[in-house]
Amino acid sequence: MEIPKYVDTVTPQYKPKFDSLIVELKEAEERSLKESERLEKEIAEVQELKKKFSTTTADEYFEKHPEVKKKFDDEIRNDYFLWLV
Repeated sequence: MEIPKYVDTVTPQYKPKFDSLIVELKEAEERSLKESERLEKEIAEVQELKKKFSTTTADEYFEKHPEVKKKFDDEIRNDYFLWLV
């Protein structure tokens, strides 16, 4: 009695697709790690800001956030702040 040898015809069809998925997943992993690192830094900055919040002066805050200072200056210059009272 002779047992026929198995001939794999499926793997050659899917191997290139699988390999391309592996490359795509590695790229996604790298992007995810970079984003995680960026978010960790942002969290650390927010926590530091939270600690300093009670002792931070307006000048110190505006130094770190010039866009907010510009907004406040524009509102004061245009007398917008009077409508808030």
